[in-house]
Amino acid sequence: MPALSGGVEWLNSGPLGPAELRGHVVLVNFWTLTCINWLRQEPYVRAWSRAYRGDGLVVVGVHTPEFSFERETARVRRAVEERGIDYPVAVDSDYAIWSAFDNHYWPALYFVDANEVVRDDHFGEGRYEQSDRVIQRLLGVERDPVRVEGTGVEAAADWEQLRTPETYLGYARSERFASADGAALDRGRAYELPRQLGGNHWALAGDWTIGRENVVLDRAGGSIACRFDARDAHLVLSTRMRDPIPFQVLLDGSAPGPAHGVDVDEDGTGLLDGGRLYQLVRQPGDVRERTVQITFRDPGAEAYAFTFG
Repeated sequence: MPALSGGVEWLNSGPLGPAELRGHVVLVNFWTLTCINWLRQEPYVRAWSRAYRGDGLVVVGVHTPEFSFERETARVRRAVEERGIDYPVAVDSDYAIWSAFDNHYWPALYFVDANEVVRDDHFGEGRYEQSDRVIQRLLGVERDPVRVEGTGVEAAADWEQLRTPETYLGYARSERFASADGAALDRGRAYELPRQLGGNHWALAGDWTIGRENVVLDRAGGSIACRFDARDAHLVLSTRMRDPIPFQVLLDGSAPGPAHGVDVDEDGTGLLDGGRLYQLVRQPGDVRERTVQITFRDPGAEAYAFTFG
């Protein structure tokens, strides 16, 4: 197994190396706190850690950041607490462990036997029962797979009705941007929403500065809108402001009502209180194409990516 050295800090334990892990089956899980795919996988990783800990399994989370604000250990610690993670987590802000494993994905699972040999791997969501069986085989146990049902942002996606891809907003990876005047995304200017937003497209209203990995609101009252076709709509947000920023979500121009996400009430009211993924919409019943619009009451909001489920 590649070395787990190089993390800037460890949470829930001291640093783990060959001496501490010798004789154990190890499951290494690469994640980043805003990744919806990891959030939906995490209930399984938690469940495996608790179910097989007594059989000799050690789960090691490795948090390697995708966005710059995820490098802050305090944000990682908050995510660990919010998700109820009680297994060791290496804070890999400098990509040292990521590079040692030659990893390229969030989330990623590496299954290591008691002789420190990587025996299997899996990238992305899914394959949960097979992964459970791999763990059991390496441990030498046999029982029914762990039963898991995620809730909130951890709930499994409605894959059959998910027709909108992940959408990045910063200029480095931005695509499917629309504007009232047909102009392309610029580094910084005032924007207006188009009268009609095409499917899977997004737009801005108000004064925004466009960064490499995000868009940053310069004046209060600015909005982001996205036309999507999925059960859930999420937005990765952060802020450098000291005080939380209130926001309002509209769904097809009205309060979301029962289609509100976990970070929004039925009236569409929410609060940007730190860097993480915010669930804006969860449609109950039949899923159809909708337009979600989020408006920020104060400047300083930073938006990174829409994801869907």
